[in-house]
Amino acid sequence: MSINVLVVDDSAVIRGLIVKALSVDPMIAIAGTASNGSMAVSMAKDLHPDIVILDIEMPVMDGLTALPELLKVSPKSKVIMASTLTLRNAEISMKALELGAMDYLSKPSAKFGQEVEIFYRDLINKVRVLGGVPPTPIPVVRQVAAPVAVAVSAQQKPLAPMGKIGHVQALAIASSTGGPQALLNLFTQIKGHLSGIPIFITQHMPPTFTTILAEHITKAGNRLCVEAKDGEVVTPGGVYLARGDYHMVPEKLPTGEVVLRINQDPPENFCRPAADPMFRALSRIYGAQLLAAVLTGMGQDGMEGAKVIIEKGGNVIAQNEASCVVYGMPKAIVDRNLARAVLPLNDIGRFFVEQIEGRY
Repeated sequence: MSINVLVVDDSAVIRGLIVKALSVDPMIAIAGTASNGSMAVSMAKDLHPDIVILDIEMPVMDGLTALPELLKVSPKSKVIMASTLTLRNAEISMKALELGAMDYLSKPSAKFGQEVEIFYRDLINKVRVLGGVPPTPIPVVRQVAAPVAVAVSAQQKPLAPMGKIGHVQALAIASSTGGPQALLNLFTQIKGHLSGIPIFITQHMPPTFTTILAEHITKAGNRLCVEAKDGEVVTPGGVYLARGDYHMVPEKLPTGEVVLRINQDPPENFCRPAADPMFRALSRIYGAQLLAAVLTGMGQDGMEGAKVIIEKGGNVIAQNEASCVVYGMPKAIVDRNLARAVLPLNDIGRFFVEQIEGRY
């Protein structure tokens, strides 16, 4: 059974790139193409595509205007917003996620080379996952597994049921597809709480998009969230978001201060930023006093880092399948018995507060 895709973009070049990329996958079929939002709505009414790749900036009707109309005539269609990396488009993409889009995609600025190859890989995998088909590993970016400081047995022993987890000094959160919506929900839940500990977040997102996400998290939680800057001192109550295209790996100085470090080491799990290096770095600092959450997302980023957290005595929870946009990253945690608790998104904030502060 094929995943039927409607491609919507006013640029014939970009439409051609997307169609070319998707056509190589036998599980994907091109249902049609459109050059503006009005045409897309008309076509979706007849085609009912599984996936719509929707450009933002188009004549006649732009993508943000077309989105609710598309979902009205074809409510089962899943929409991926496509845009160039500008602050304005990142803001519009975040708005589109609030209006029902499932994911976003950064269009390449170059016609050839690695950027387009990465675009191909991300596009195909996003379409496959949202279409209900497992992603296909495509070796475009060499996946590098950084050394793990703690040996973990191949067969992970089942964890004991979680009681009160004890003193927590830091909270770490990993997310990908569906993550922006989940993070805003979560920070709304914990508004007014957890001011005594730092929170570290890795969300798979390109540059510019993380700038906008930090602003939205700040508004949702009524607490300042900033993109990580190298050398910035971590403070209680601070919220630190990995910058697009940079891993975030905090470090403890001999003085006892914890500072942020960012780097462009090779991608892990085809991601930069990736959760695994953040989890490993935080485990070295906080050990048994680290609590981590793995939220909705494609792939298994965070799983190797979660092993290290558990070995160091920390705790990991996972979002449950029913509340995930994509049950990939949390599933990797659950399948390997690394999750101390598996919770619906709407219960995770309360869980954090009750565990860390003792009451909600």
